[in-house]
Amino acid sequence: MRRIVIVGAGLAGLRAGQELRERGFDGELSIVGDEHHLPYNRPPLSEQVRAGDMEPHECEFSRDDVDASWMLGRPATELDTGRRIVRLADDTELRYDGLVIATGRRAREWPELTAMDGFHVLRGLDDAIRLREAVASKPRVVIIGAGFIGREVAATLRKRGLEEVTLVDVASHPMPVLGPVIGERAARLHTDQGVGLYCGTKVERFEGADHVEAVHLTDGTRLPADVVLIALGSVANTEWLRDSDLELREGNVLCDERCFALGHDDIVAAGDVATWPHPRADGPIRVEHWTNAAEMGRRAAANLLDPAAAVAYVPVPTFWSDQYDAKIKSVGLFGRSERVSIIEEDLDTGCLVVEGHLATTWLGRSPSTRTSRSPPTNGN
Repeated sequence: MRRIVIVGAGLAGLRAGQELRERGFDGELSIVGDEHHLPYNRPPLSEQVRAGDMEPHECEFSRDDVDASWMLGRPATELDTGRRIVRLADDTELRYDGLVIATGRRAREWPELTAMDGFHVLRGLDDAIRLREAVASKPRVVIIGAGFIGREVAATLRKRGLEEVTLVDVASHPMPVLGPVIGERAARLHTDQGVGLYCGTKVERFEGADHVEAVHLTDGTRLPADVVLIALGSVANTEWLRDSDLELREGNVLCDERCFALGHDDIVAAGDVATWPHPRADGPIRVEHWTNAAEMGRRAAANLLDPAAAVAYVPVPTFWSDQYDAKIKSVGLFGRSERVSIIEEDLDTGCLVVEGHLATTWLGRSPSTRTSRSPPTNGN
């Protein structure tokens, strides 16, 4: 194997490149990215960068971390597995002996959004910069989606002194993937800090001419707004694979337990764009967290170099989230729990520890929420 192409210049792609070089691959290595930025750390985008505590360049990793040909701002547009070619937007053709797919995901946008200013998403570095500029004058902000990104942004805005910050979600509580026990306490965390919270309702329409002025909900509520953040999850960056013979599931690259794209021993996928079988789950899973992108990028690259000795990727998923003075941590596949048990709760300190279970199987410990001002030791 003399030519390896990594499509995706995010954390998973960067770690894959590092692993290849550390394992002695001395051939031609190309890293393709659709953004002009070097690989950068995403967790600070919803907090430190958005708040102005960190400048964009401080999030970037050094290209010197990997000896490679960096092709930034040149997205992949097509994959020909028969000829082993990746075609880029400028019609460059990259031939490969091995391919790593790590194109990640982008923010899901509002369908058929009205043509007016004031709307934002948050997934990439440029998104964070635009949002930071938009809220500099302390406008009224409505956040549609009370998942992790929406909640982190709400917390950051309130800590920065914005008076009117509102969260809206169709679910009955914030962080719906973690269930009502965690969600109800998450709701209190935000309302205690002055965030408006509207759950169990939908957006009916947006009001405004050239710029958004208000959000109308189906329960009849009118929320004045100067800035609207759409935080409704993400979609896979795999349009360039649609005419290939790779199997996609909900847009994600379907892999075997060793990170190989099904039916291919020369293509692996890693990070947010990969779906693979996990022995603790009843079907393929996808994990959108910092630690998984880093670890899966390395495992996929190692397996690509030596398919005969490939090792199954069986992680214990972890993530963290900082909101106000609370540090929320999770270990395991908690979102698949059928029931939960409160192991510890202290109303004075804000400590909460919850375990999730199937009928006969322990799936992991839920976000352990503790009052803390200590910085995170790894990413979410």
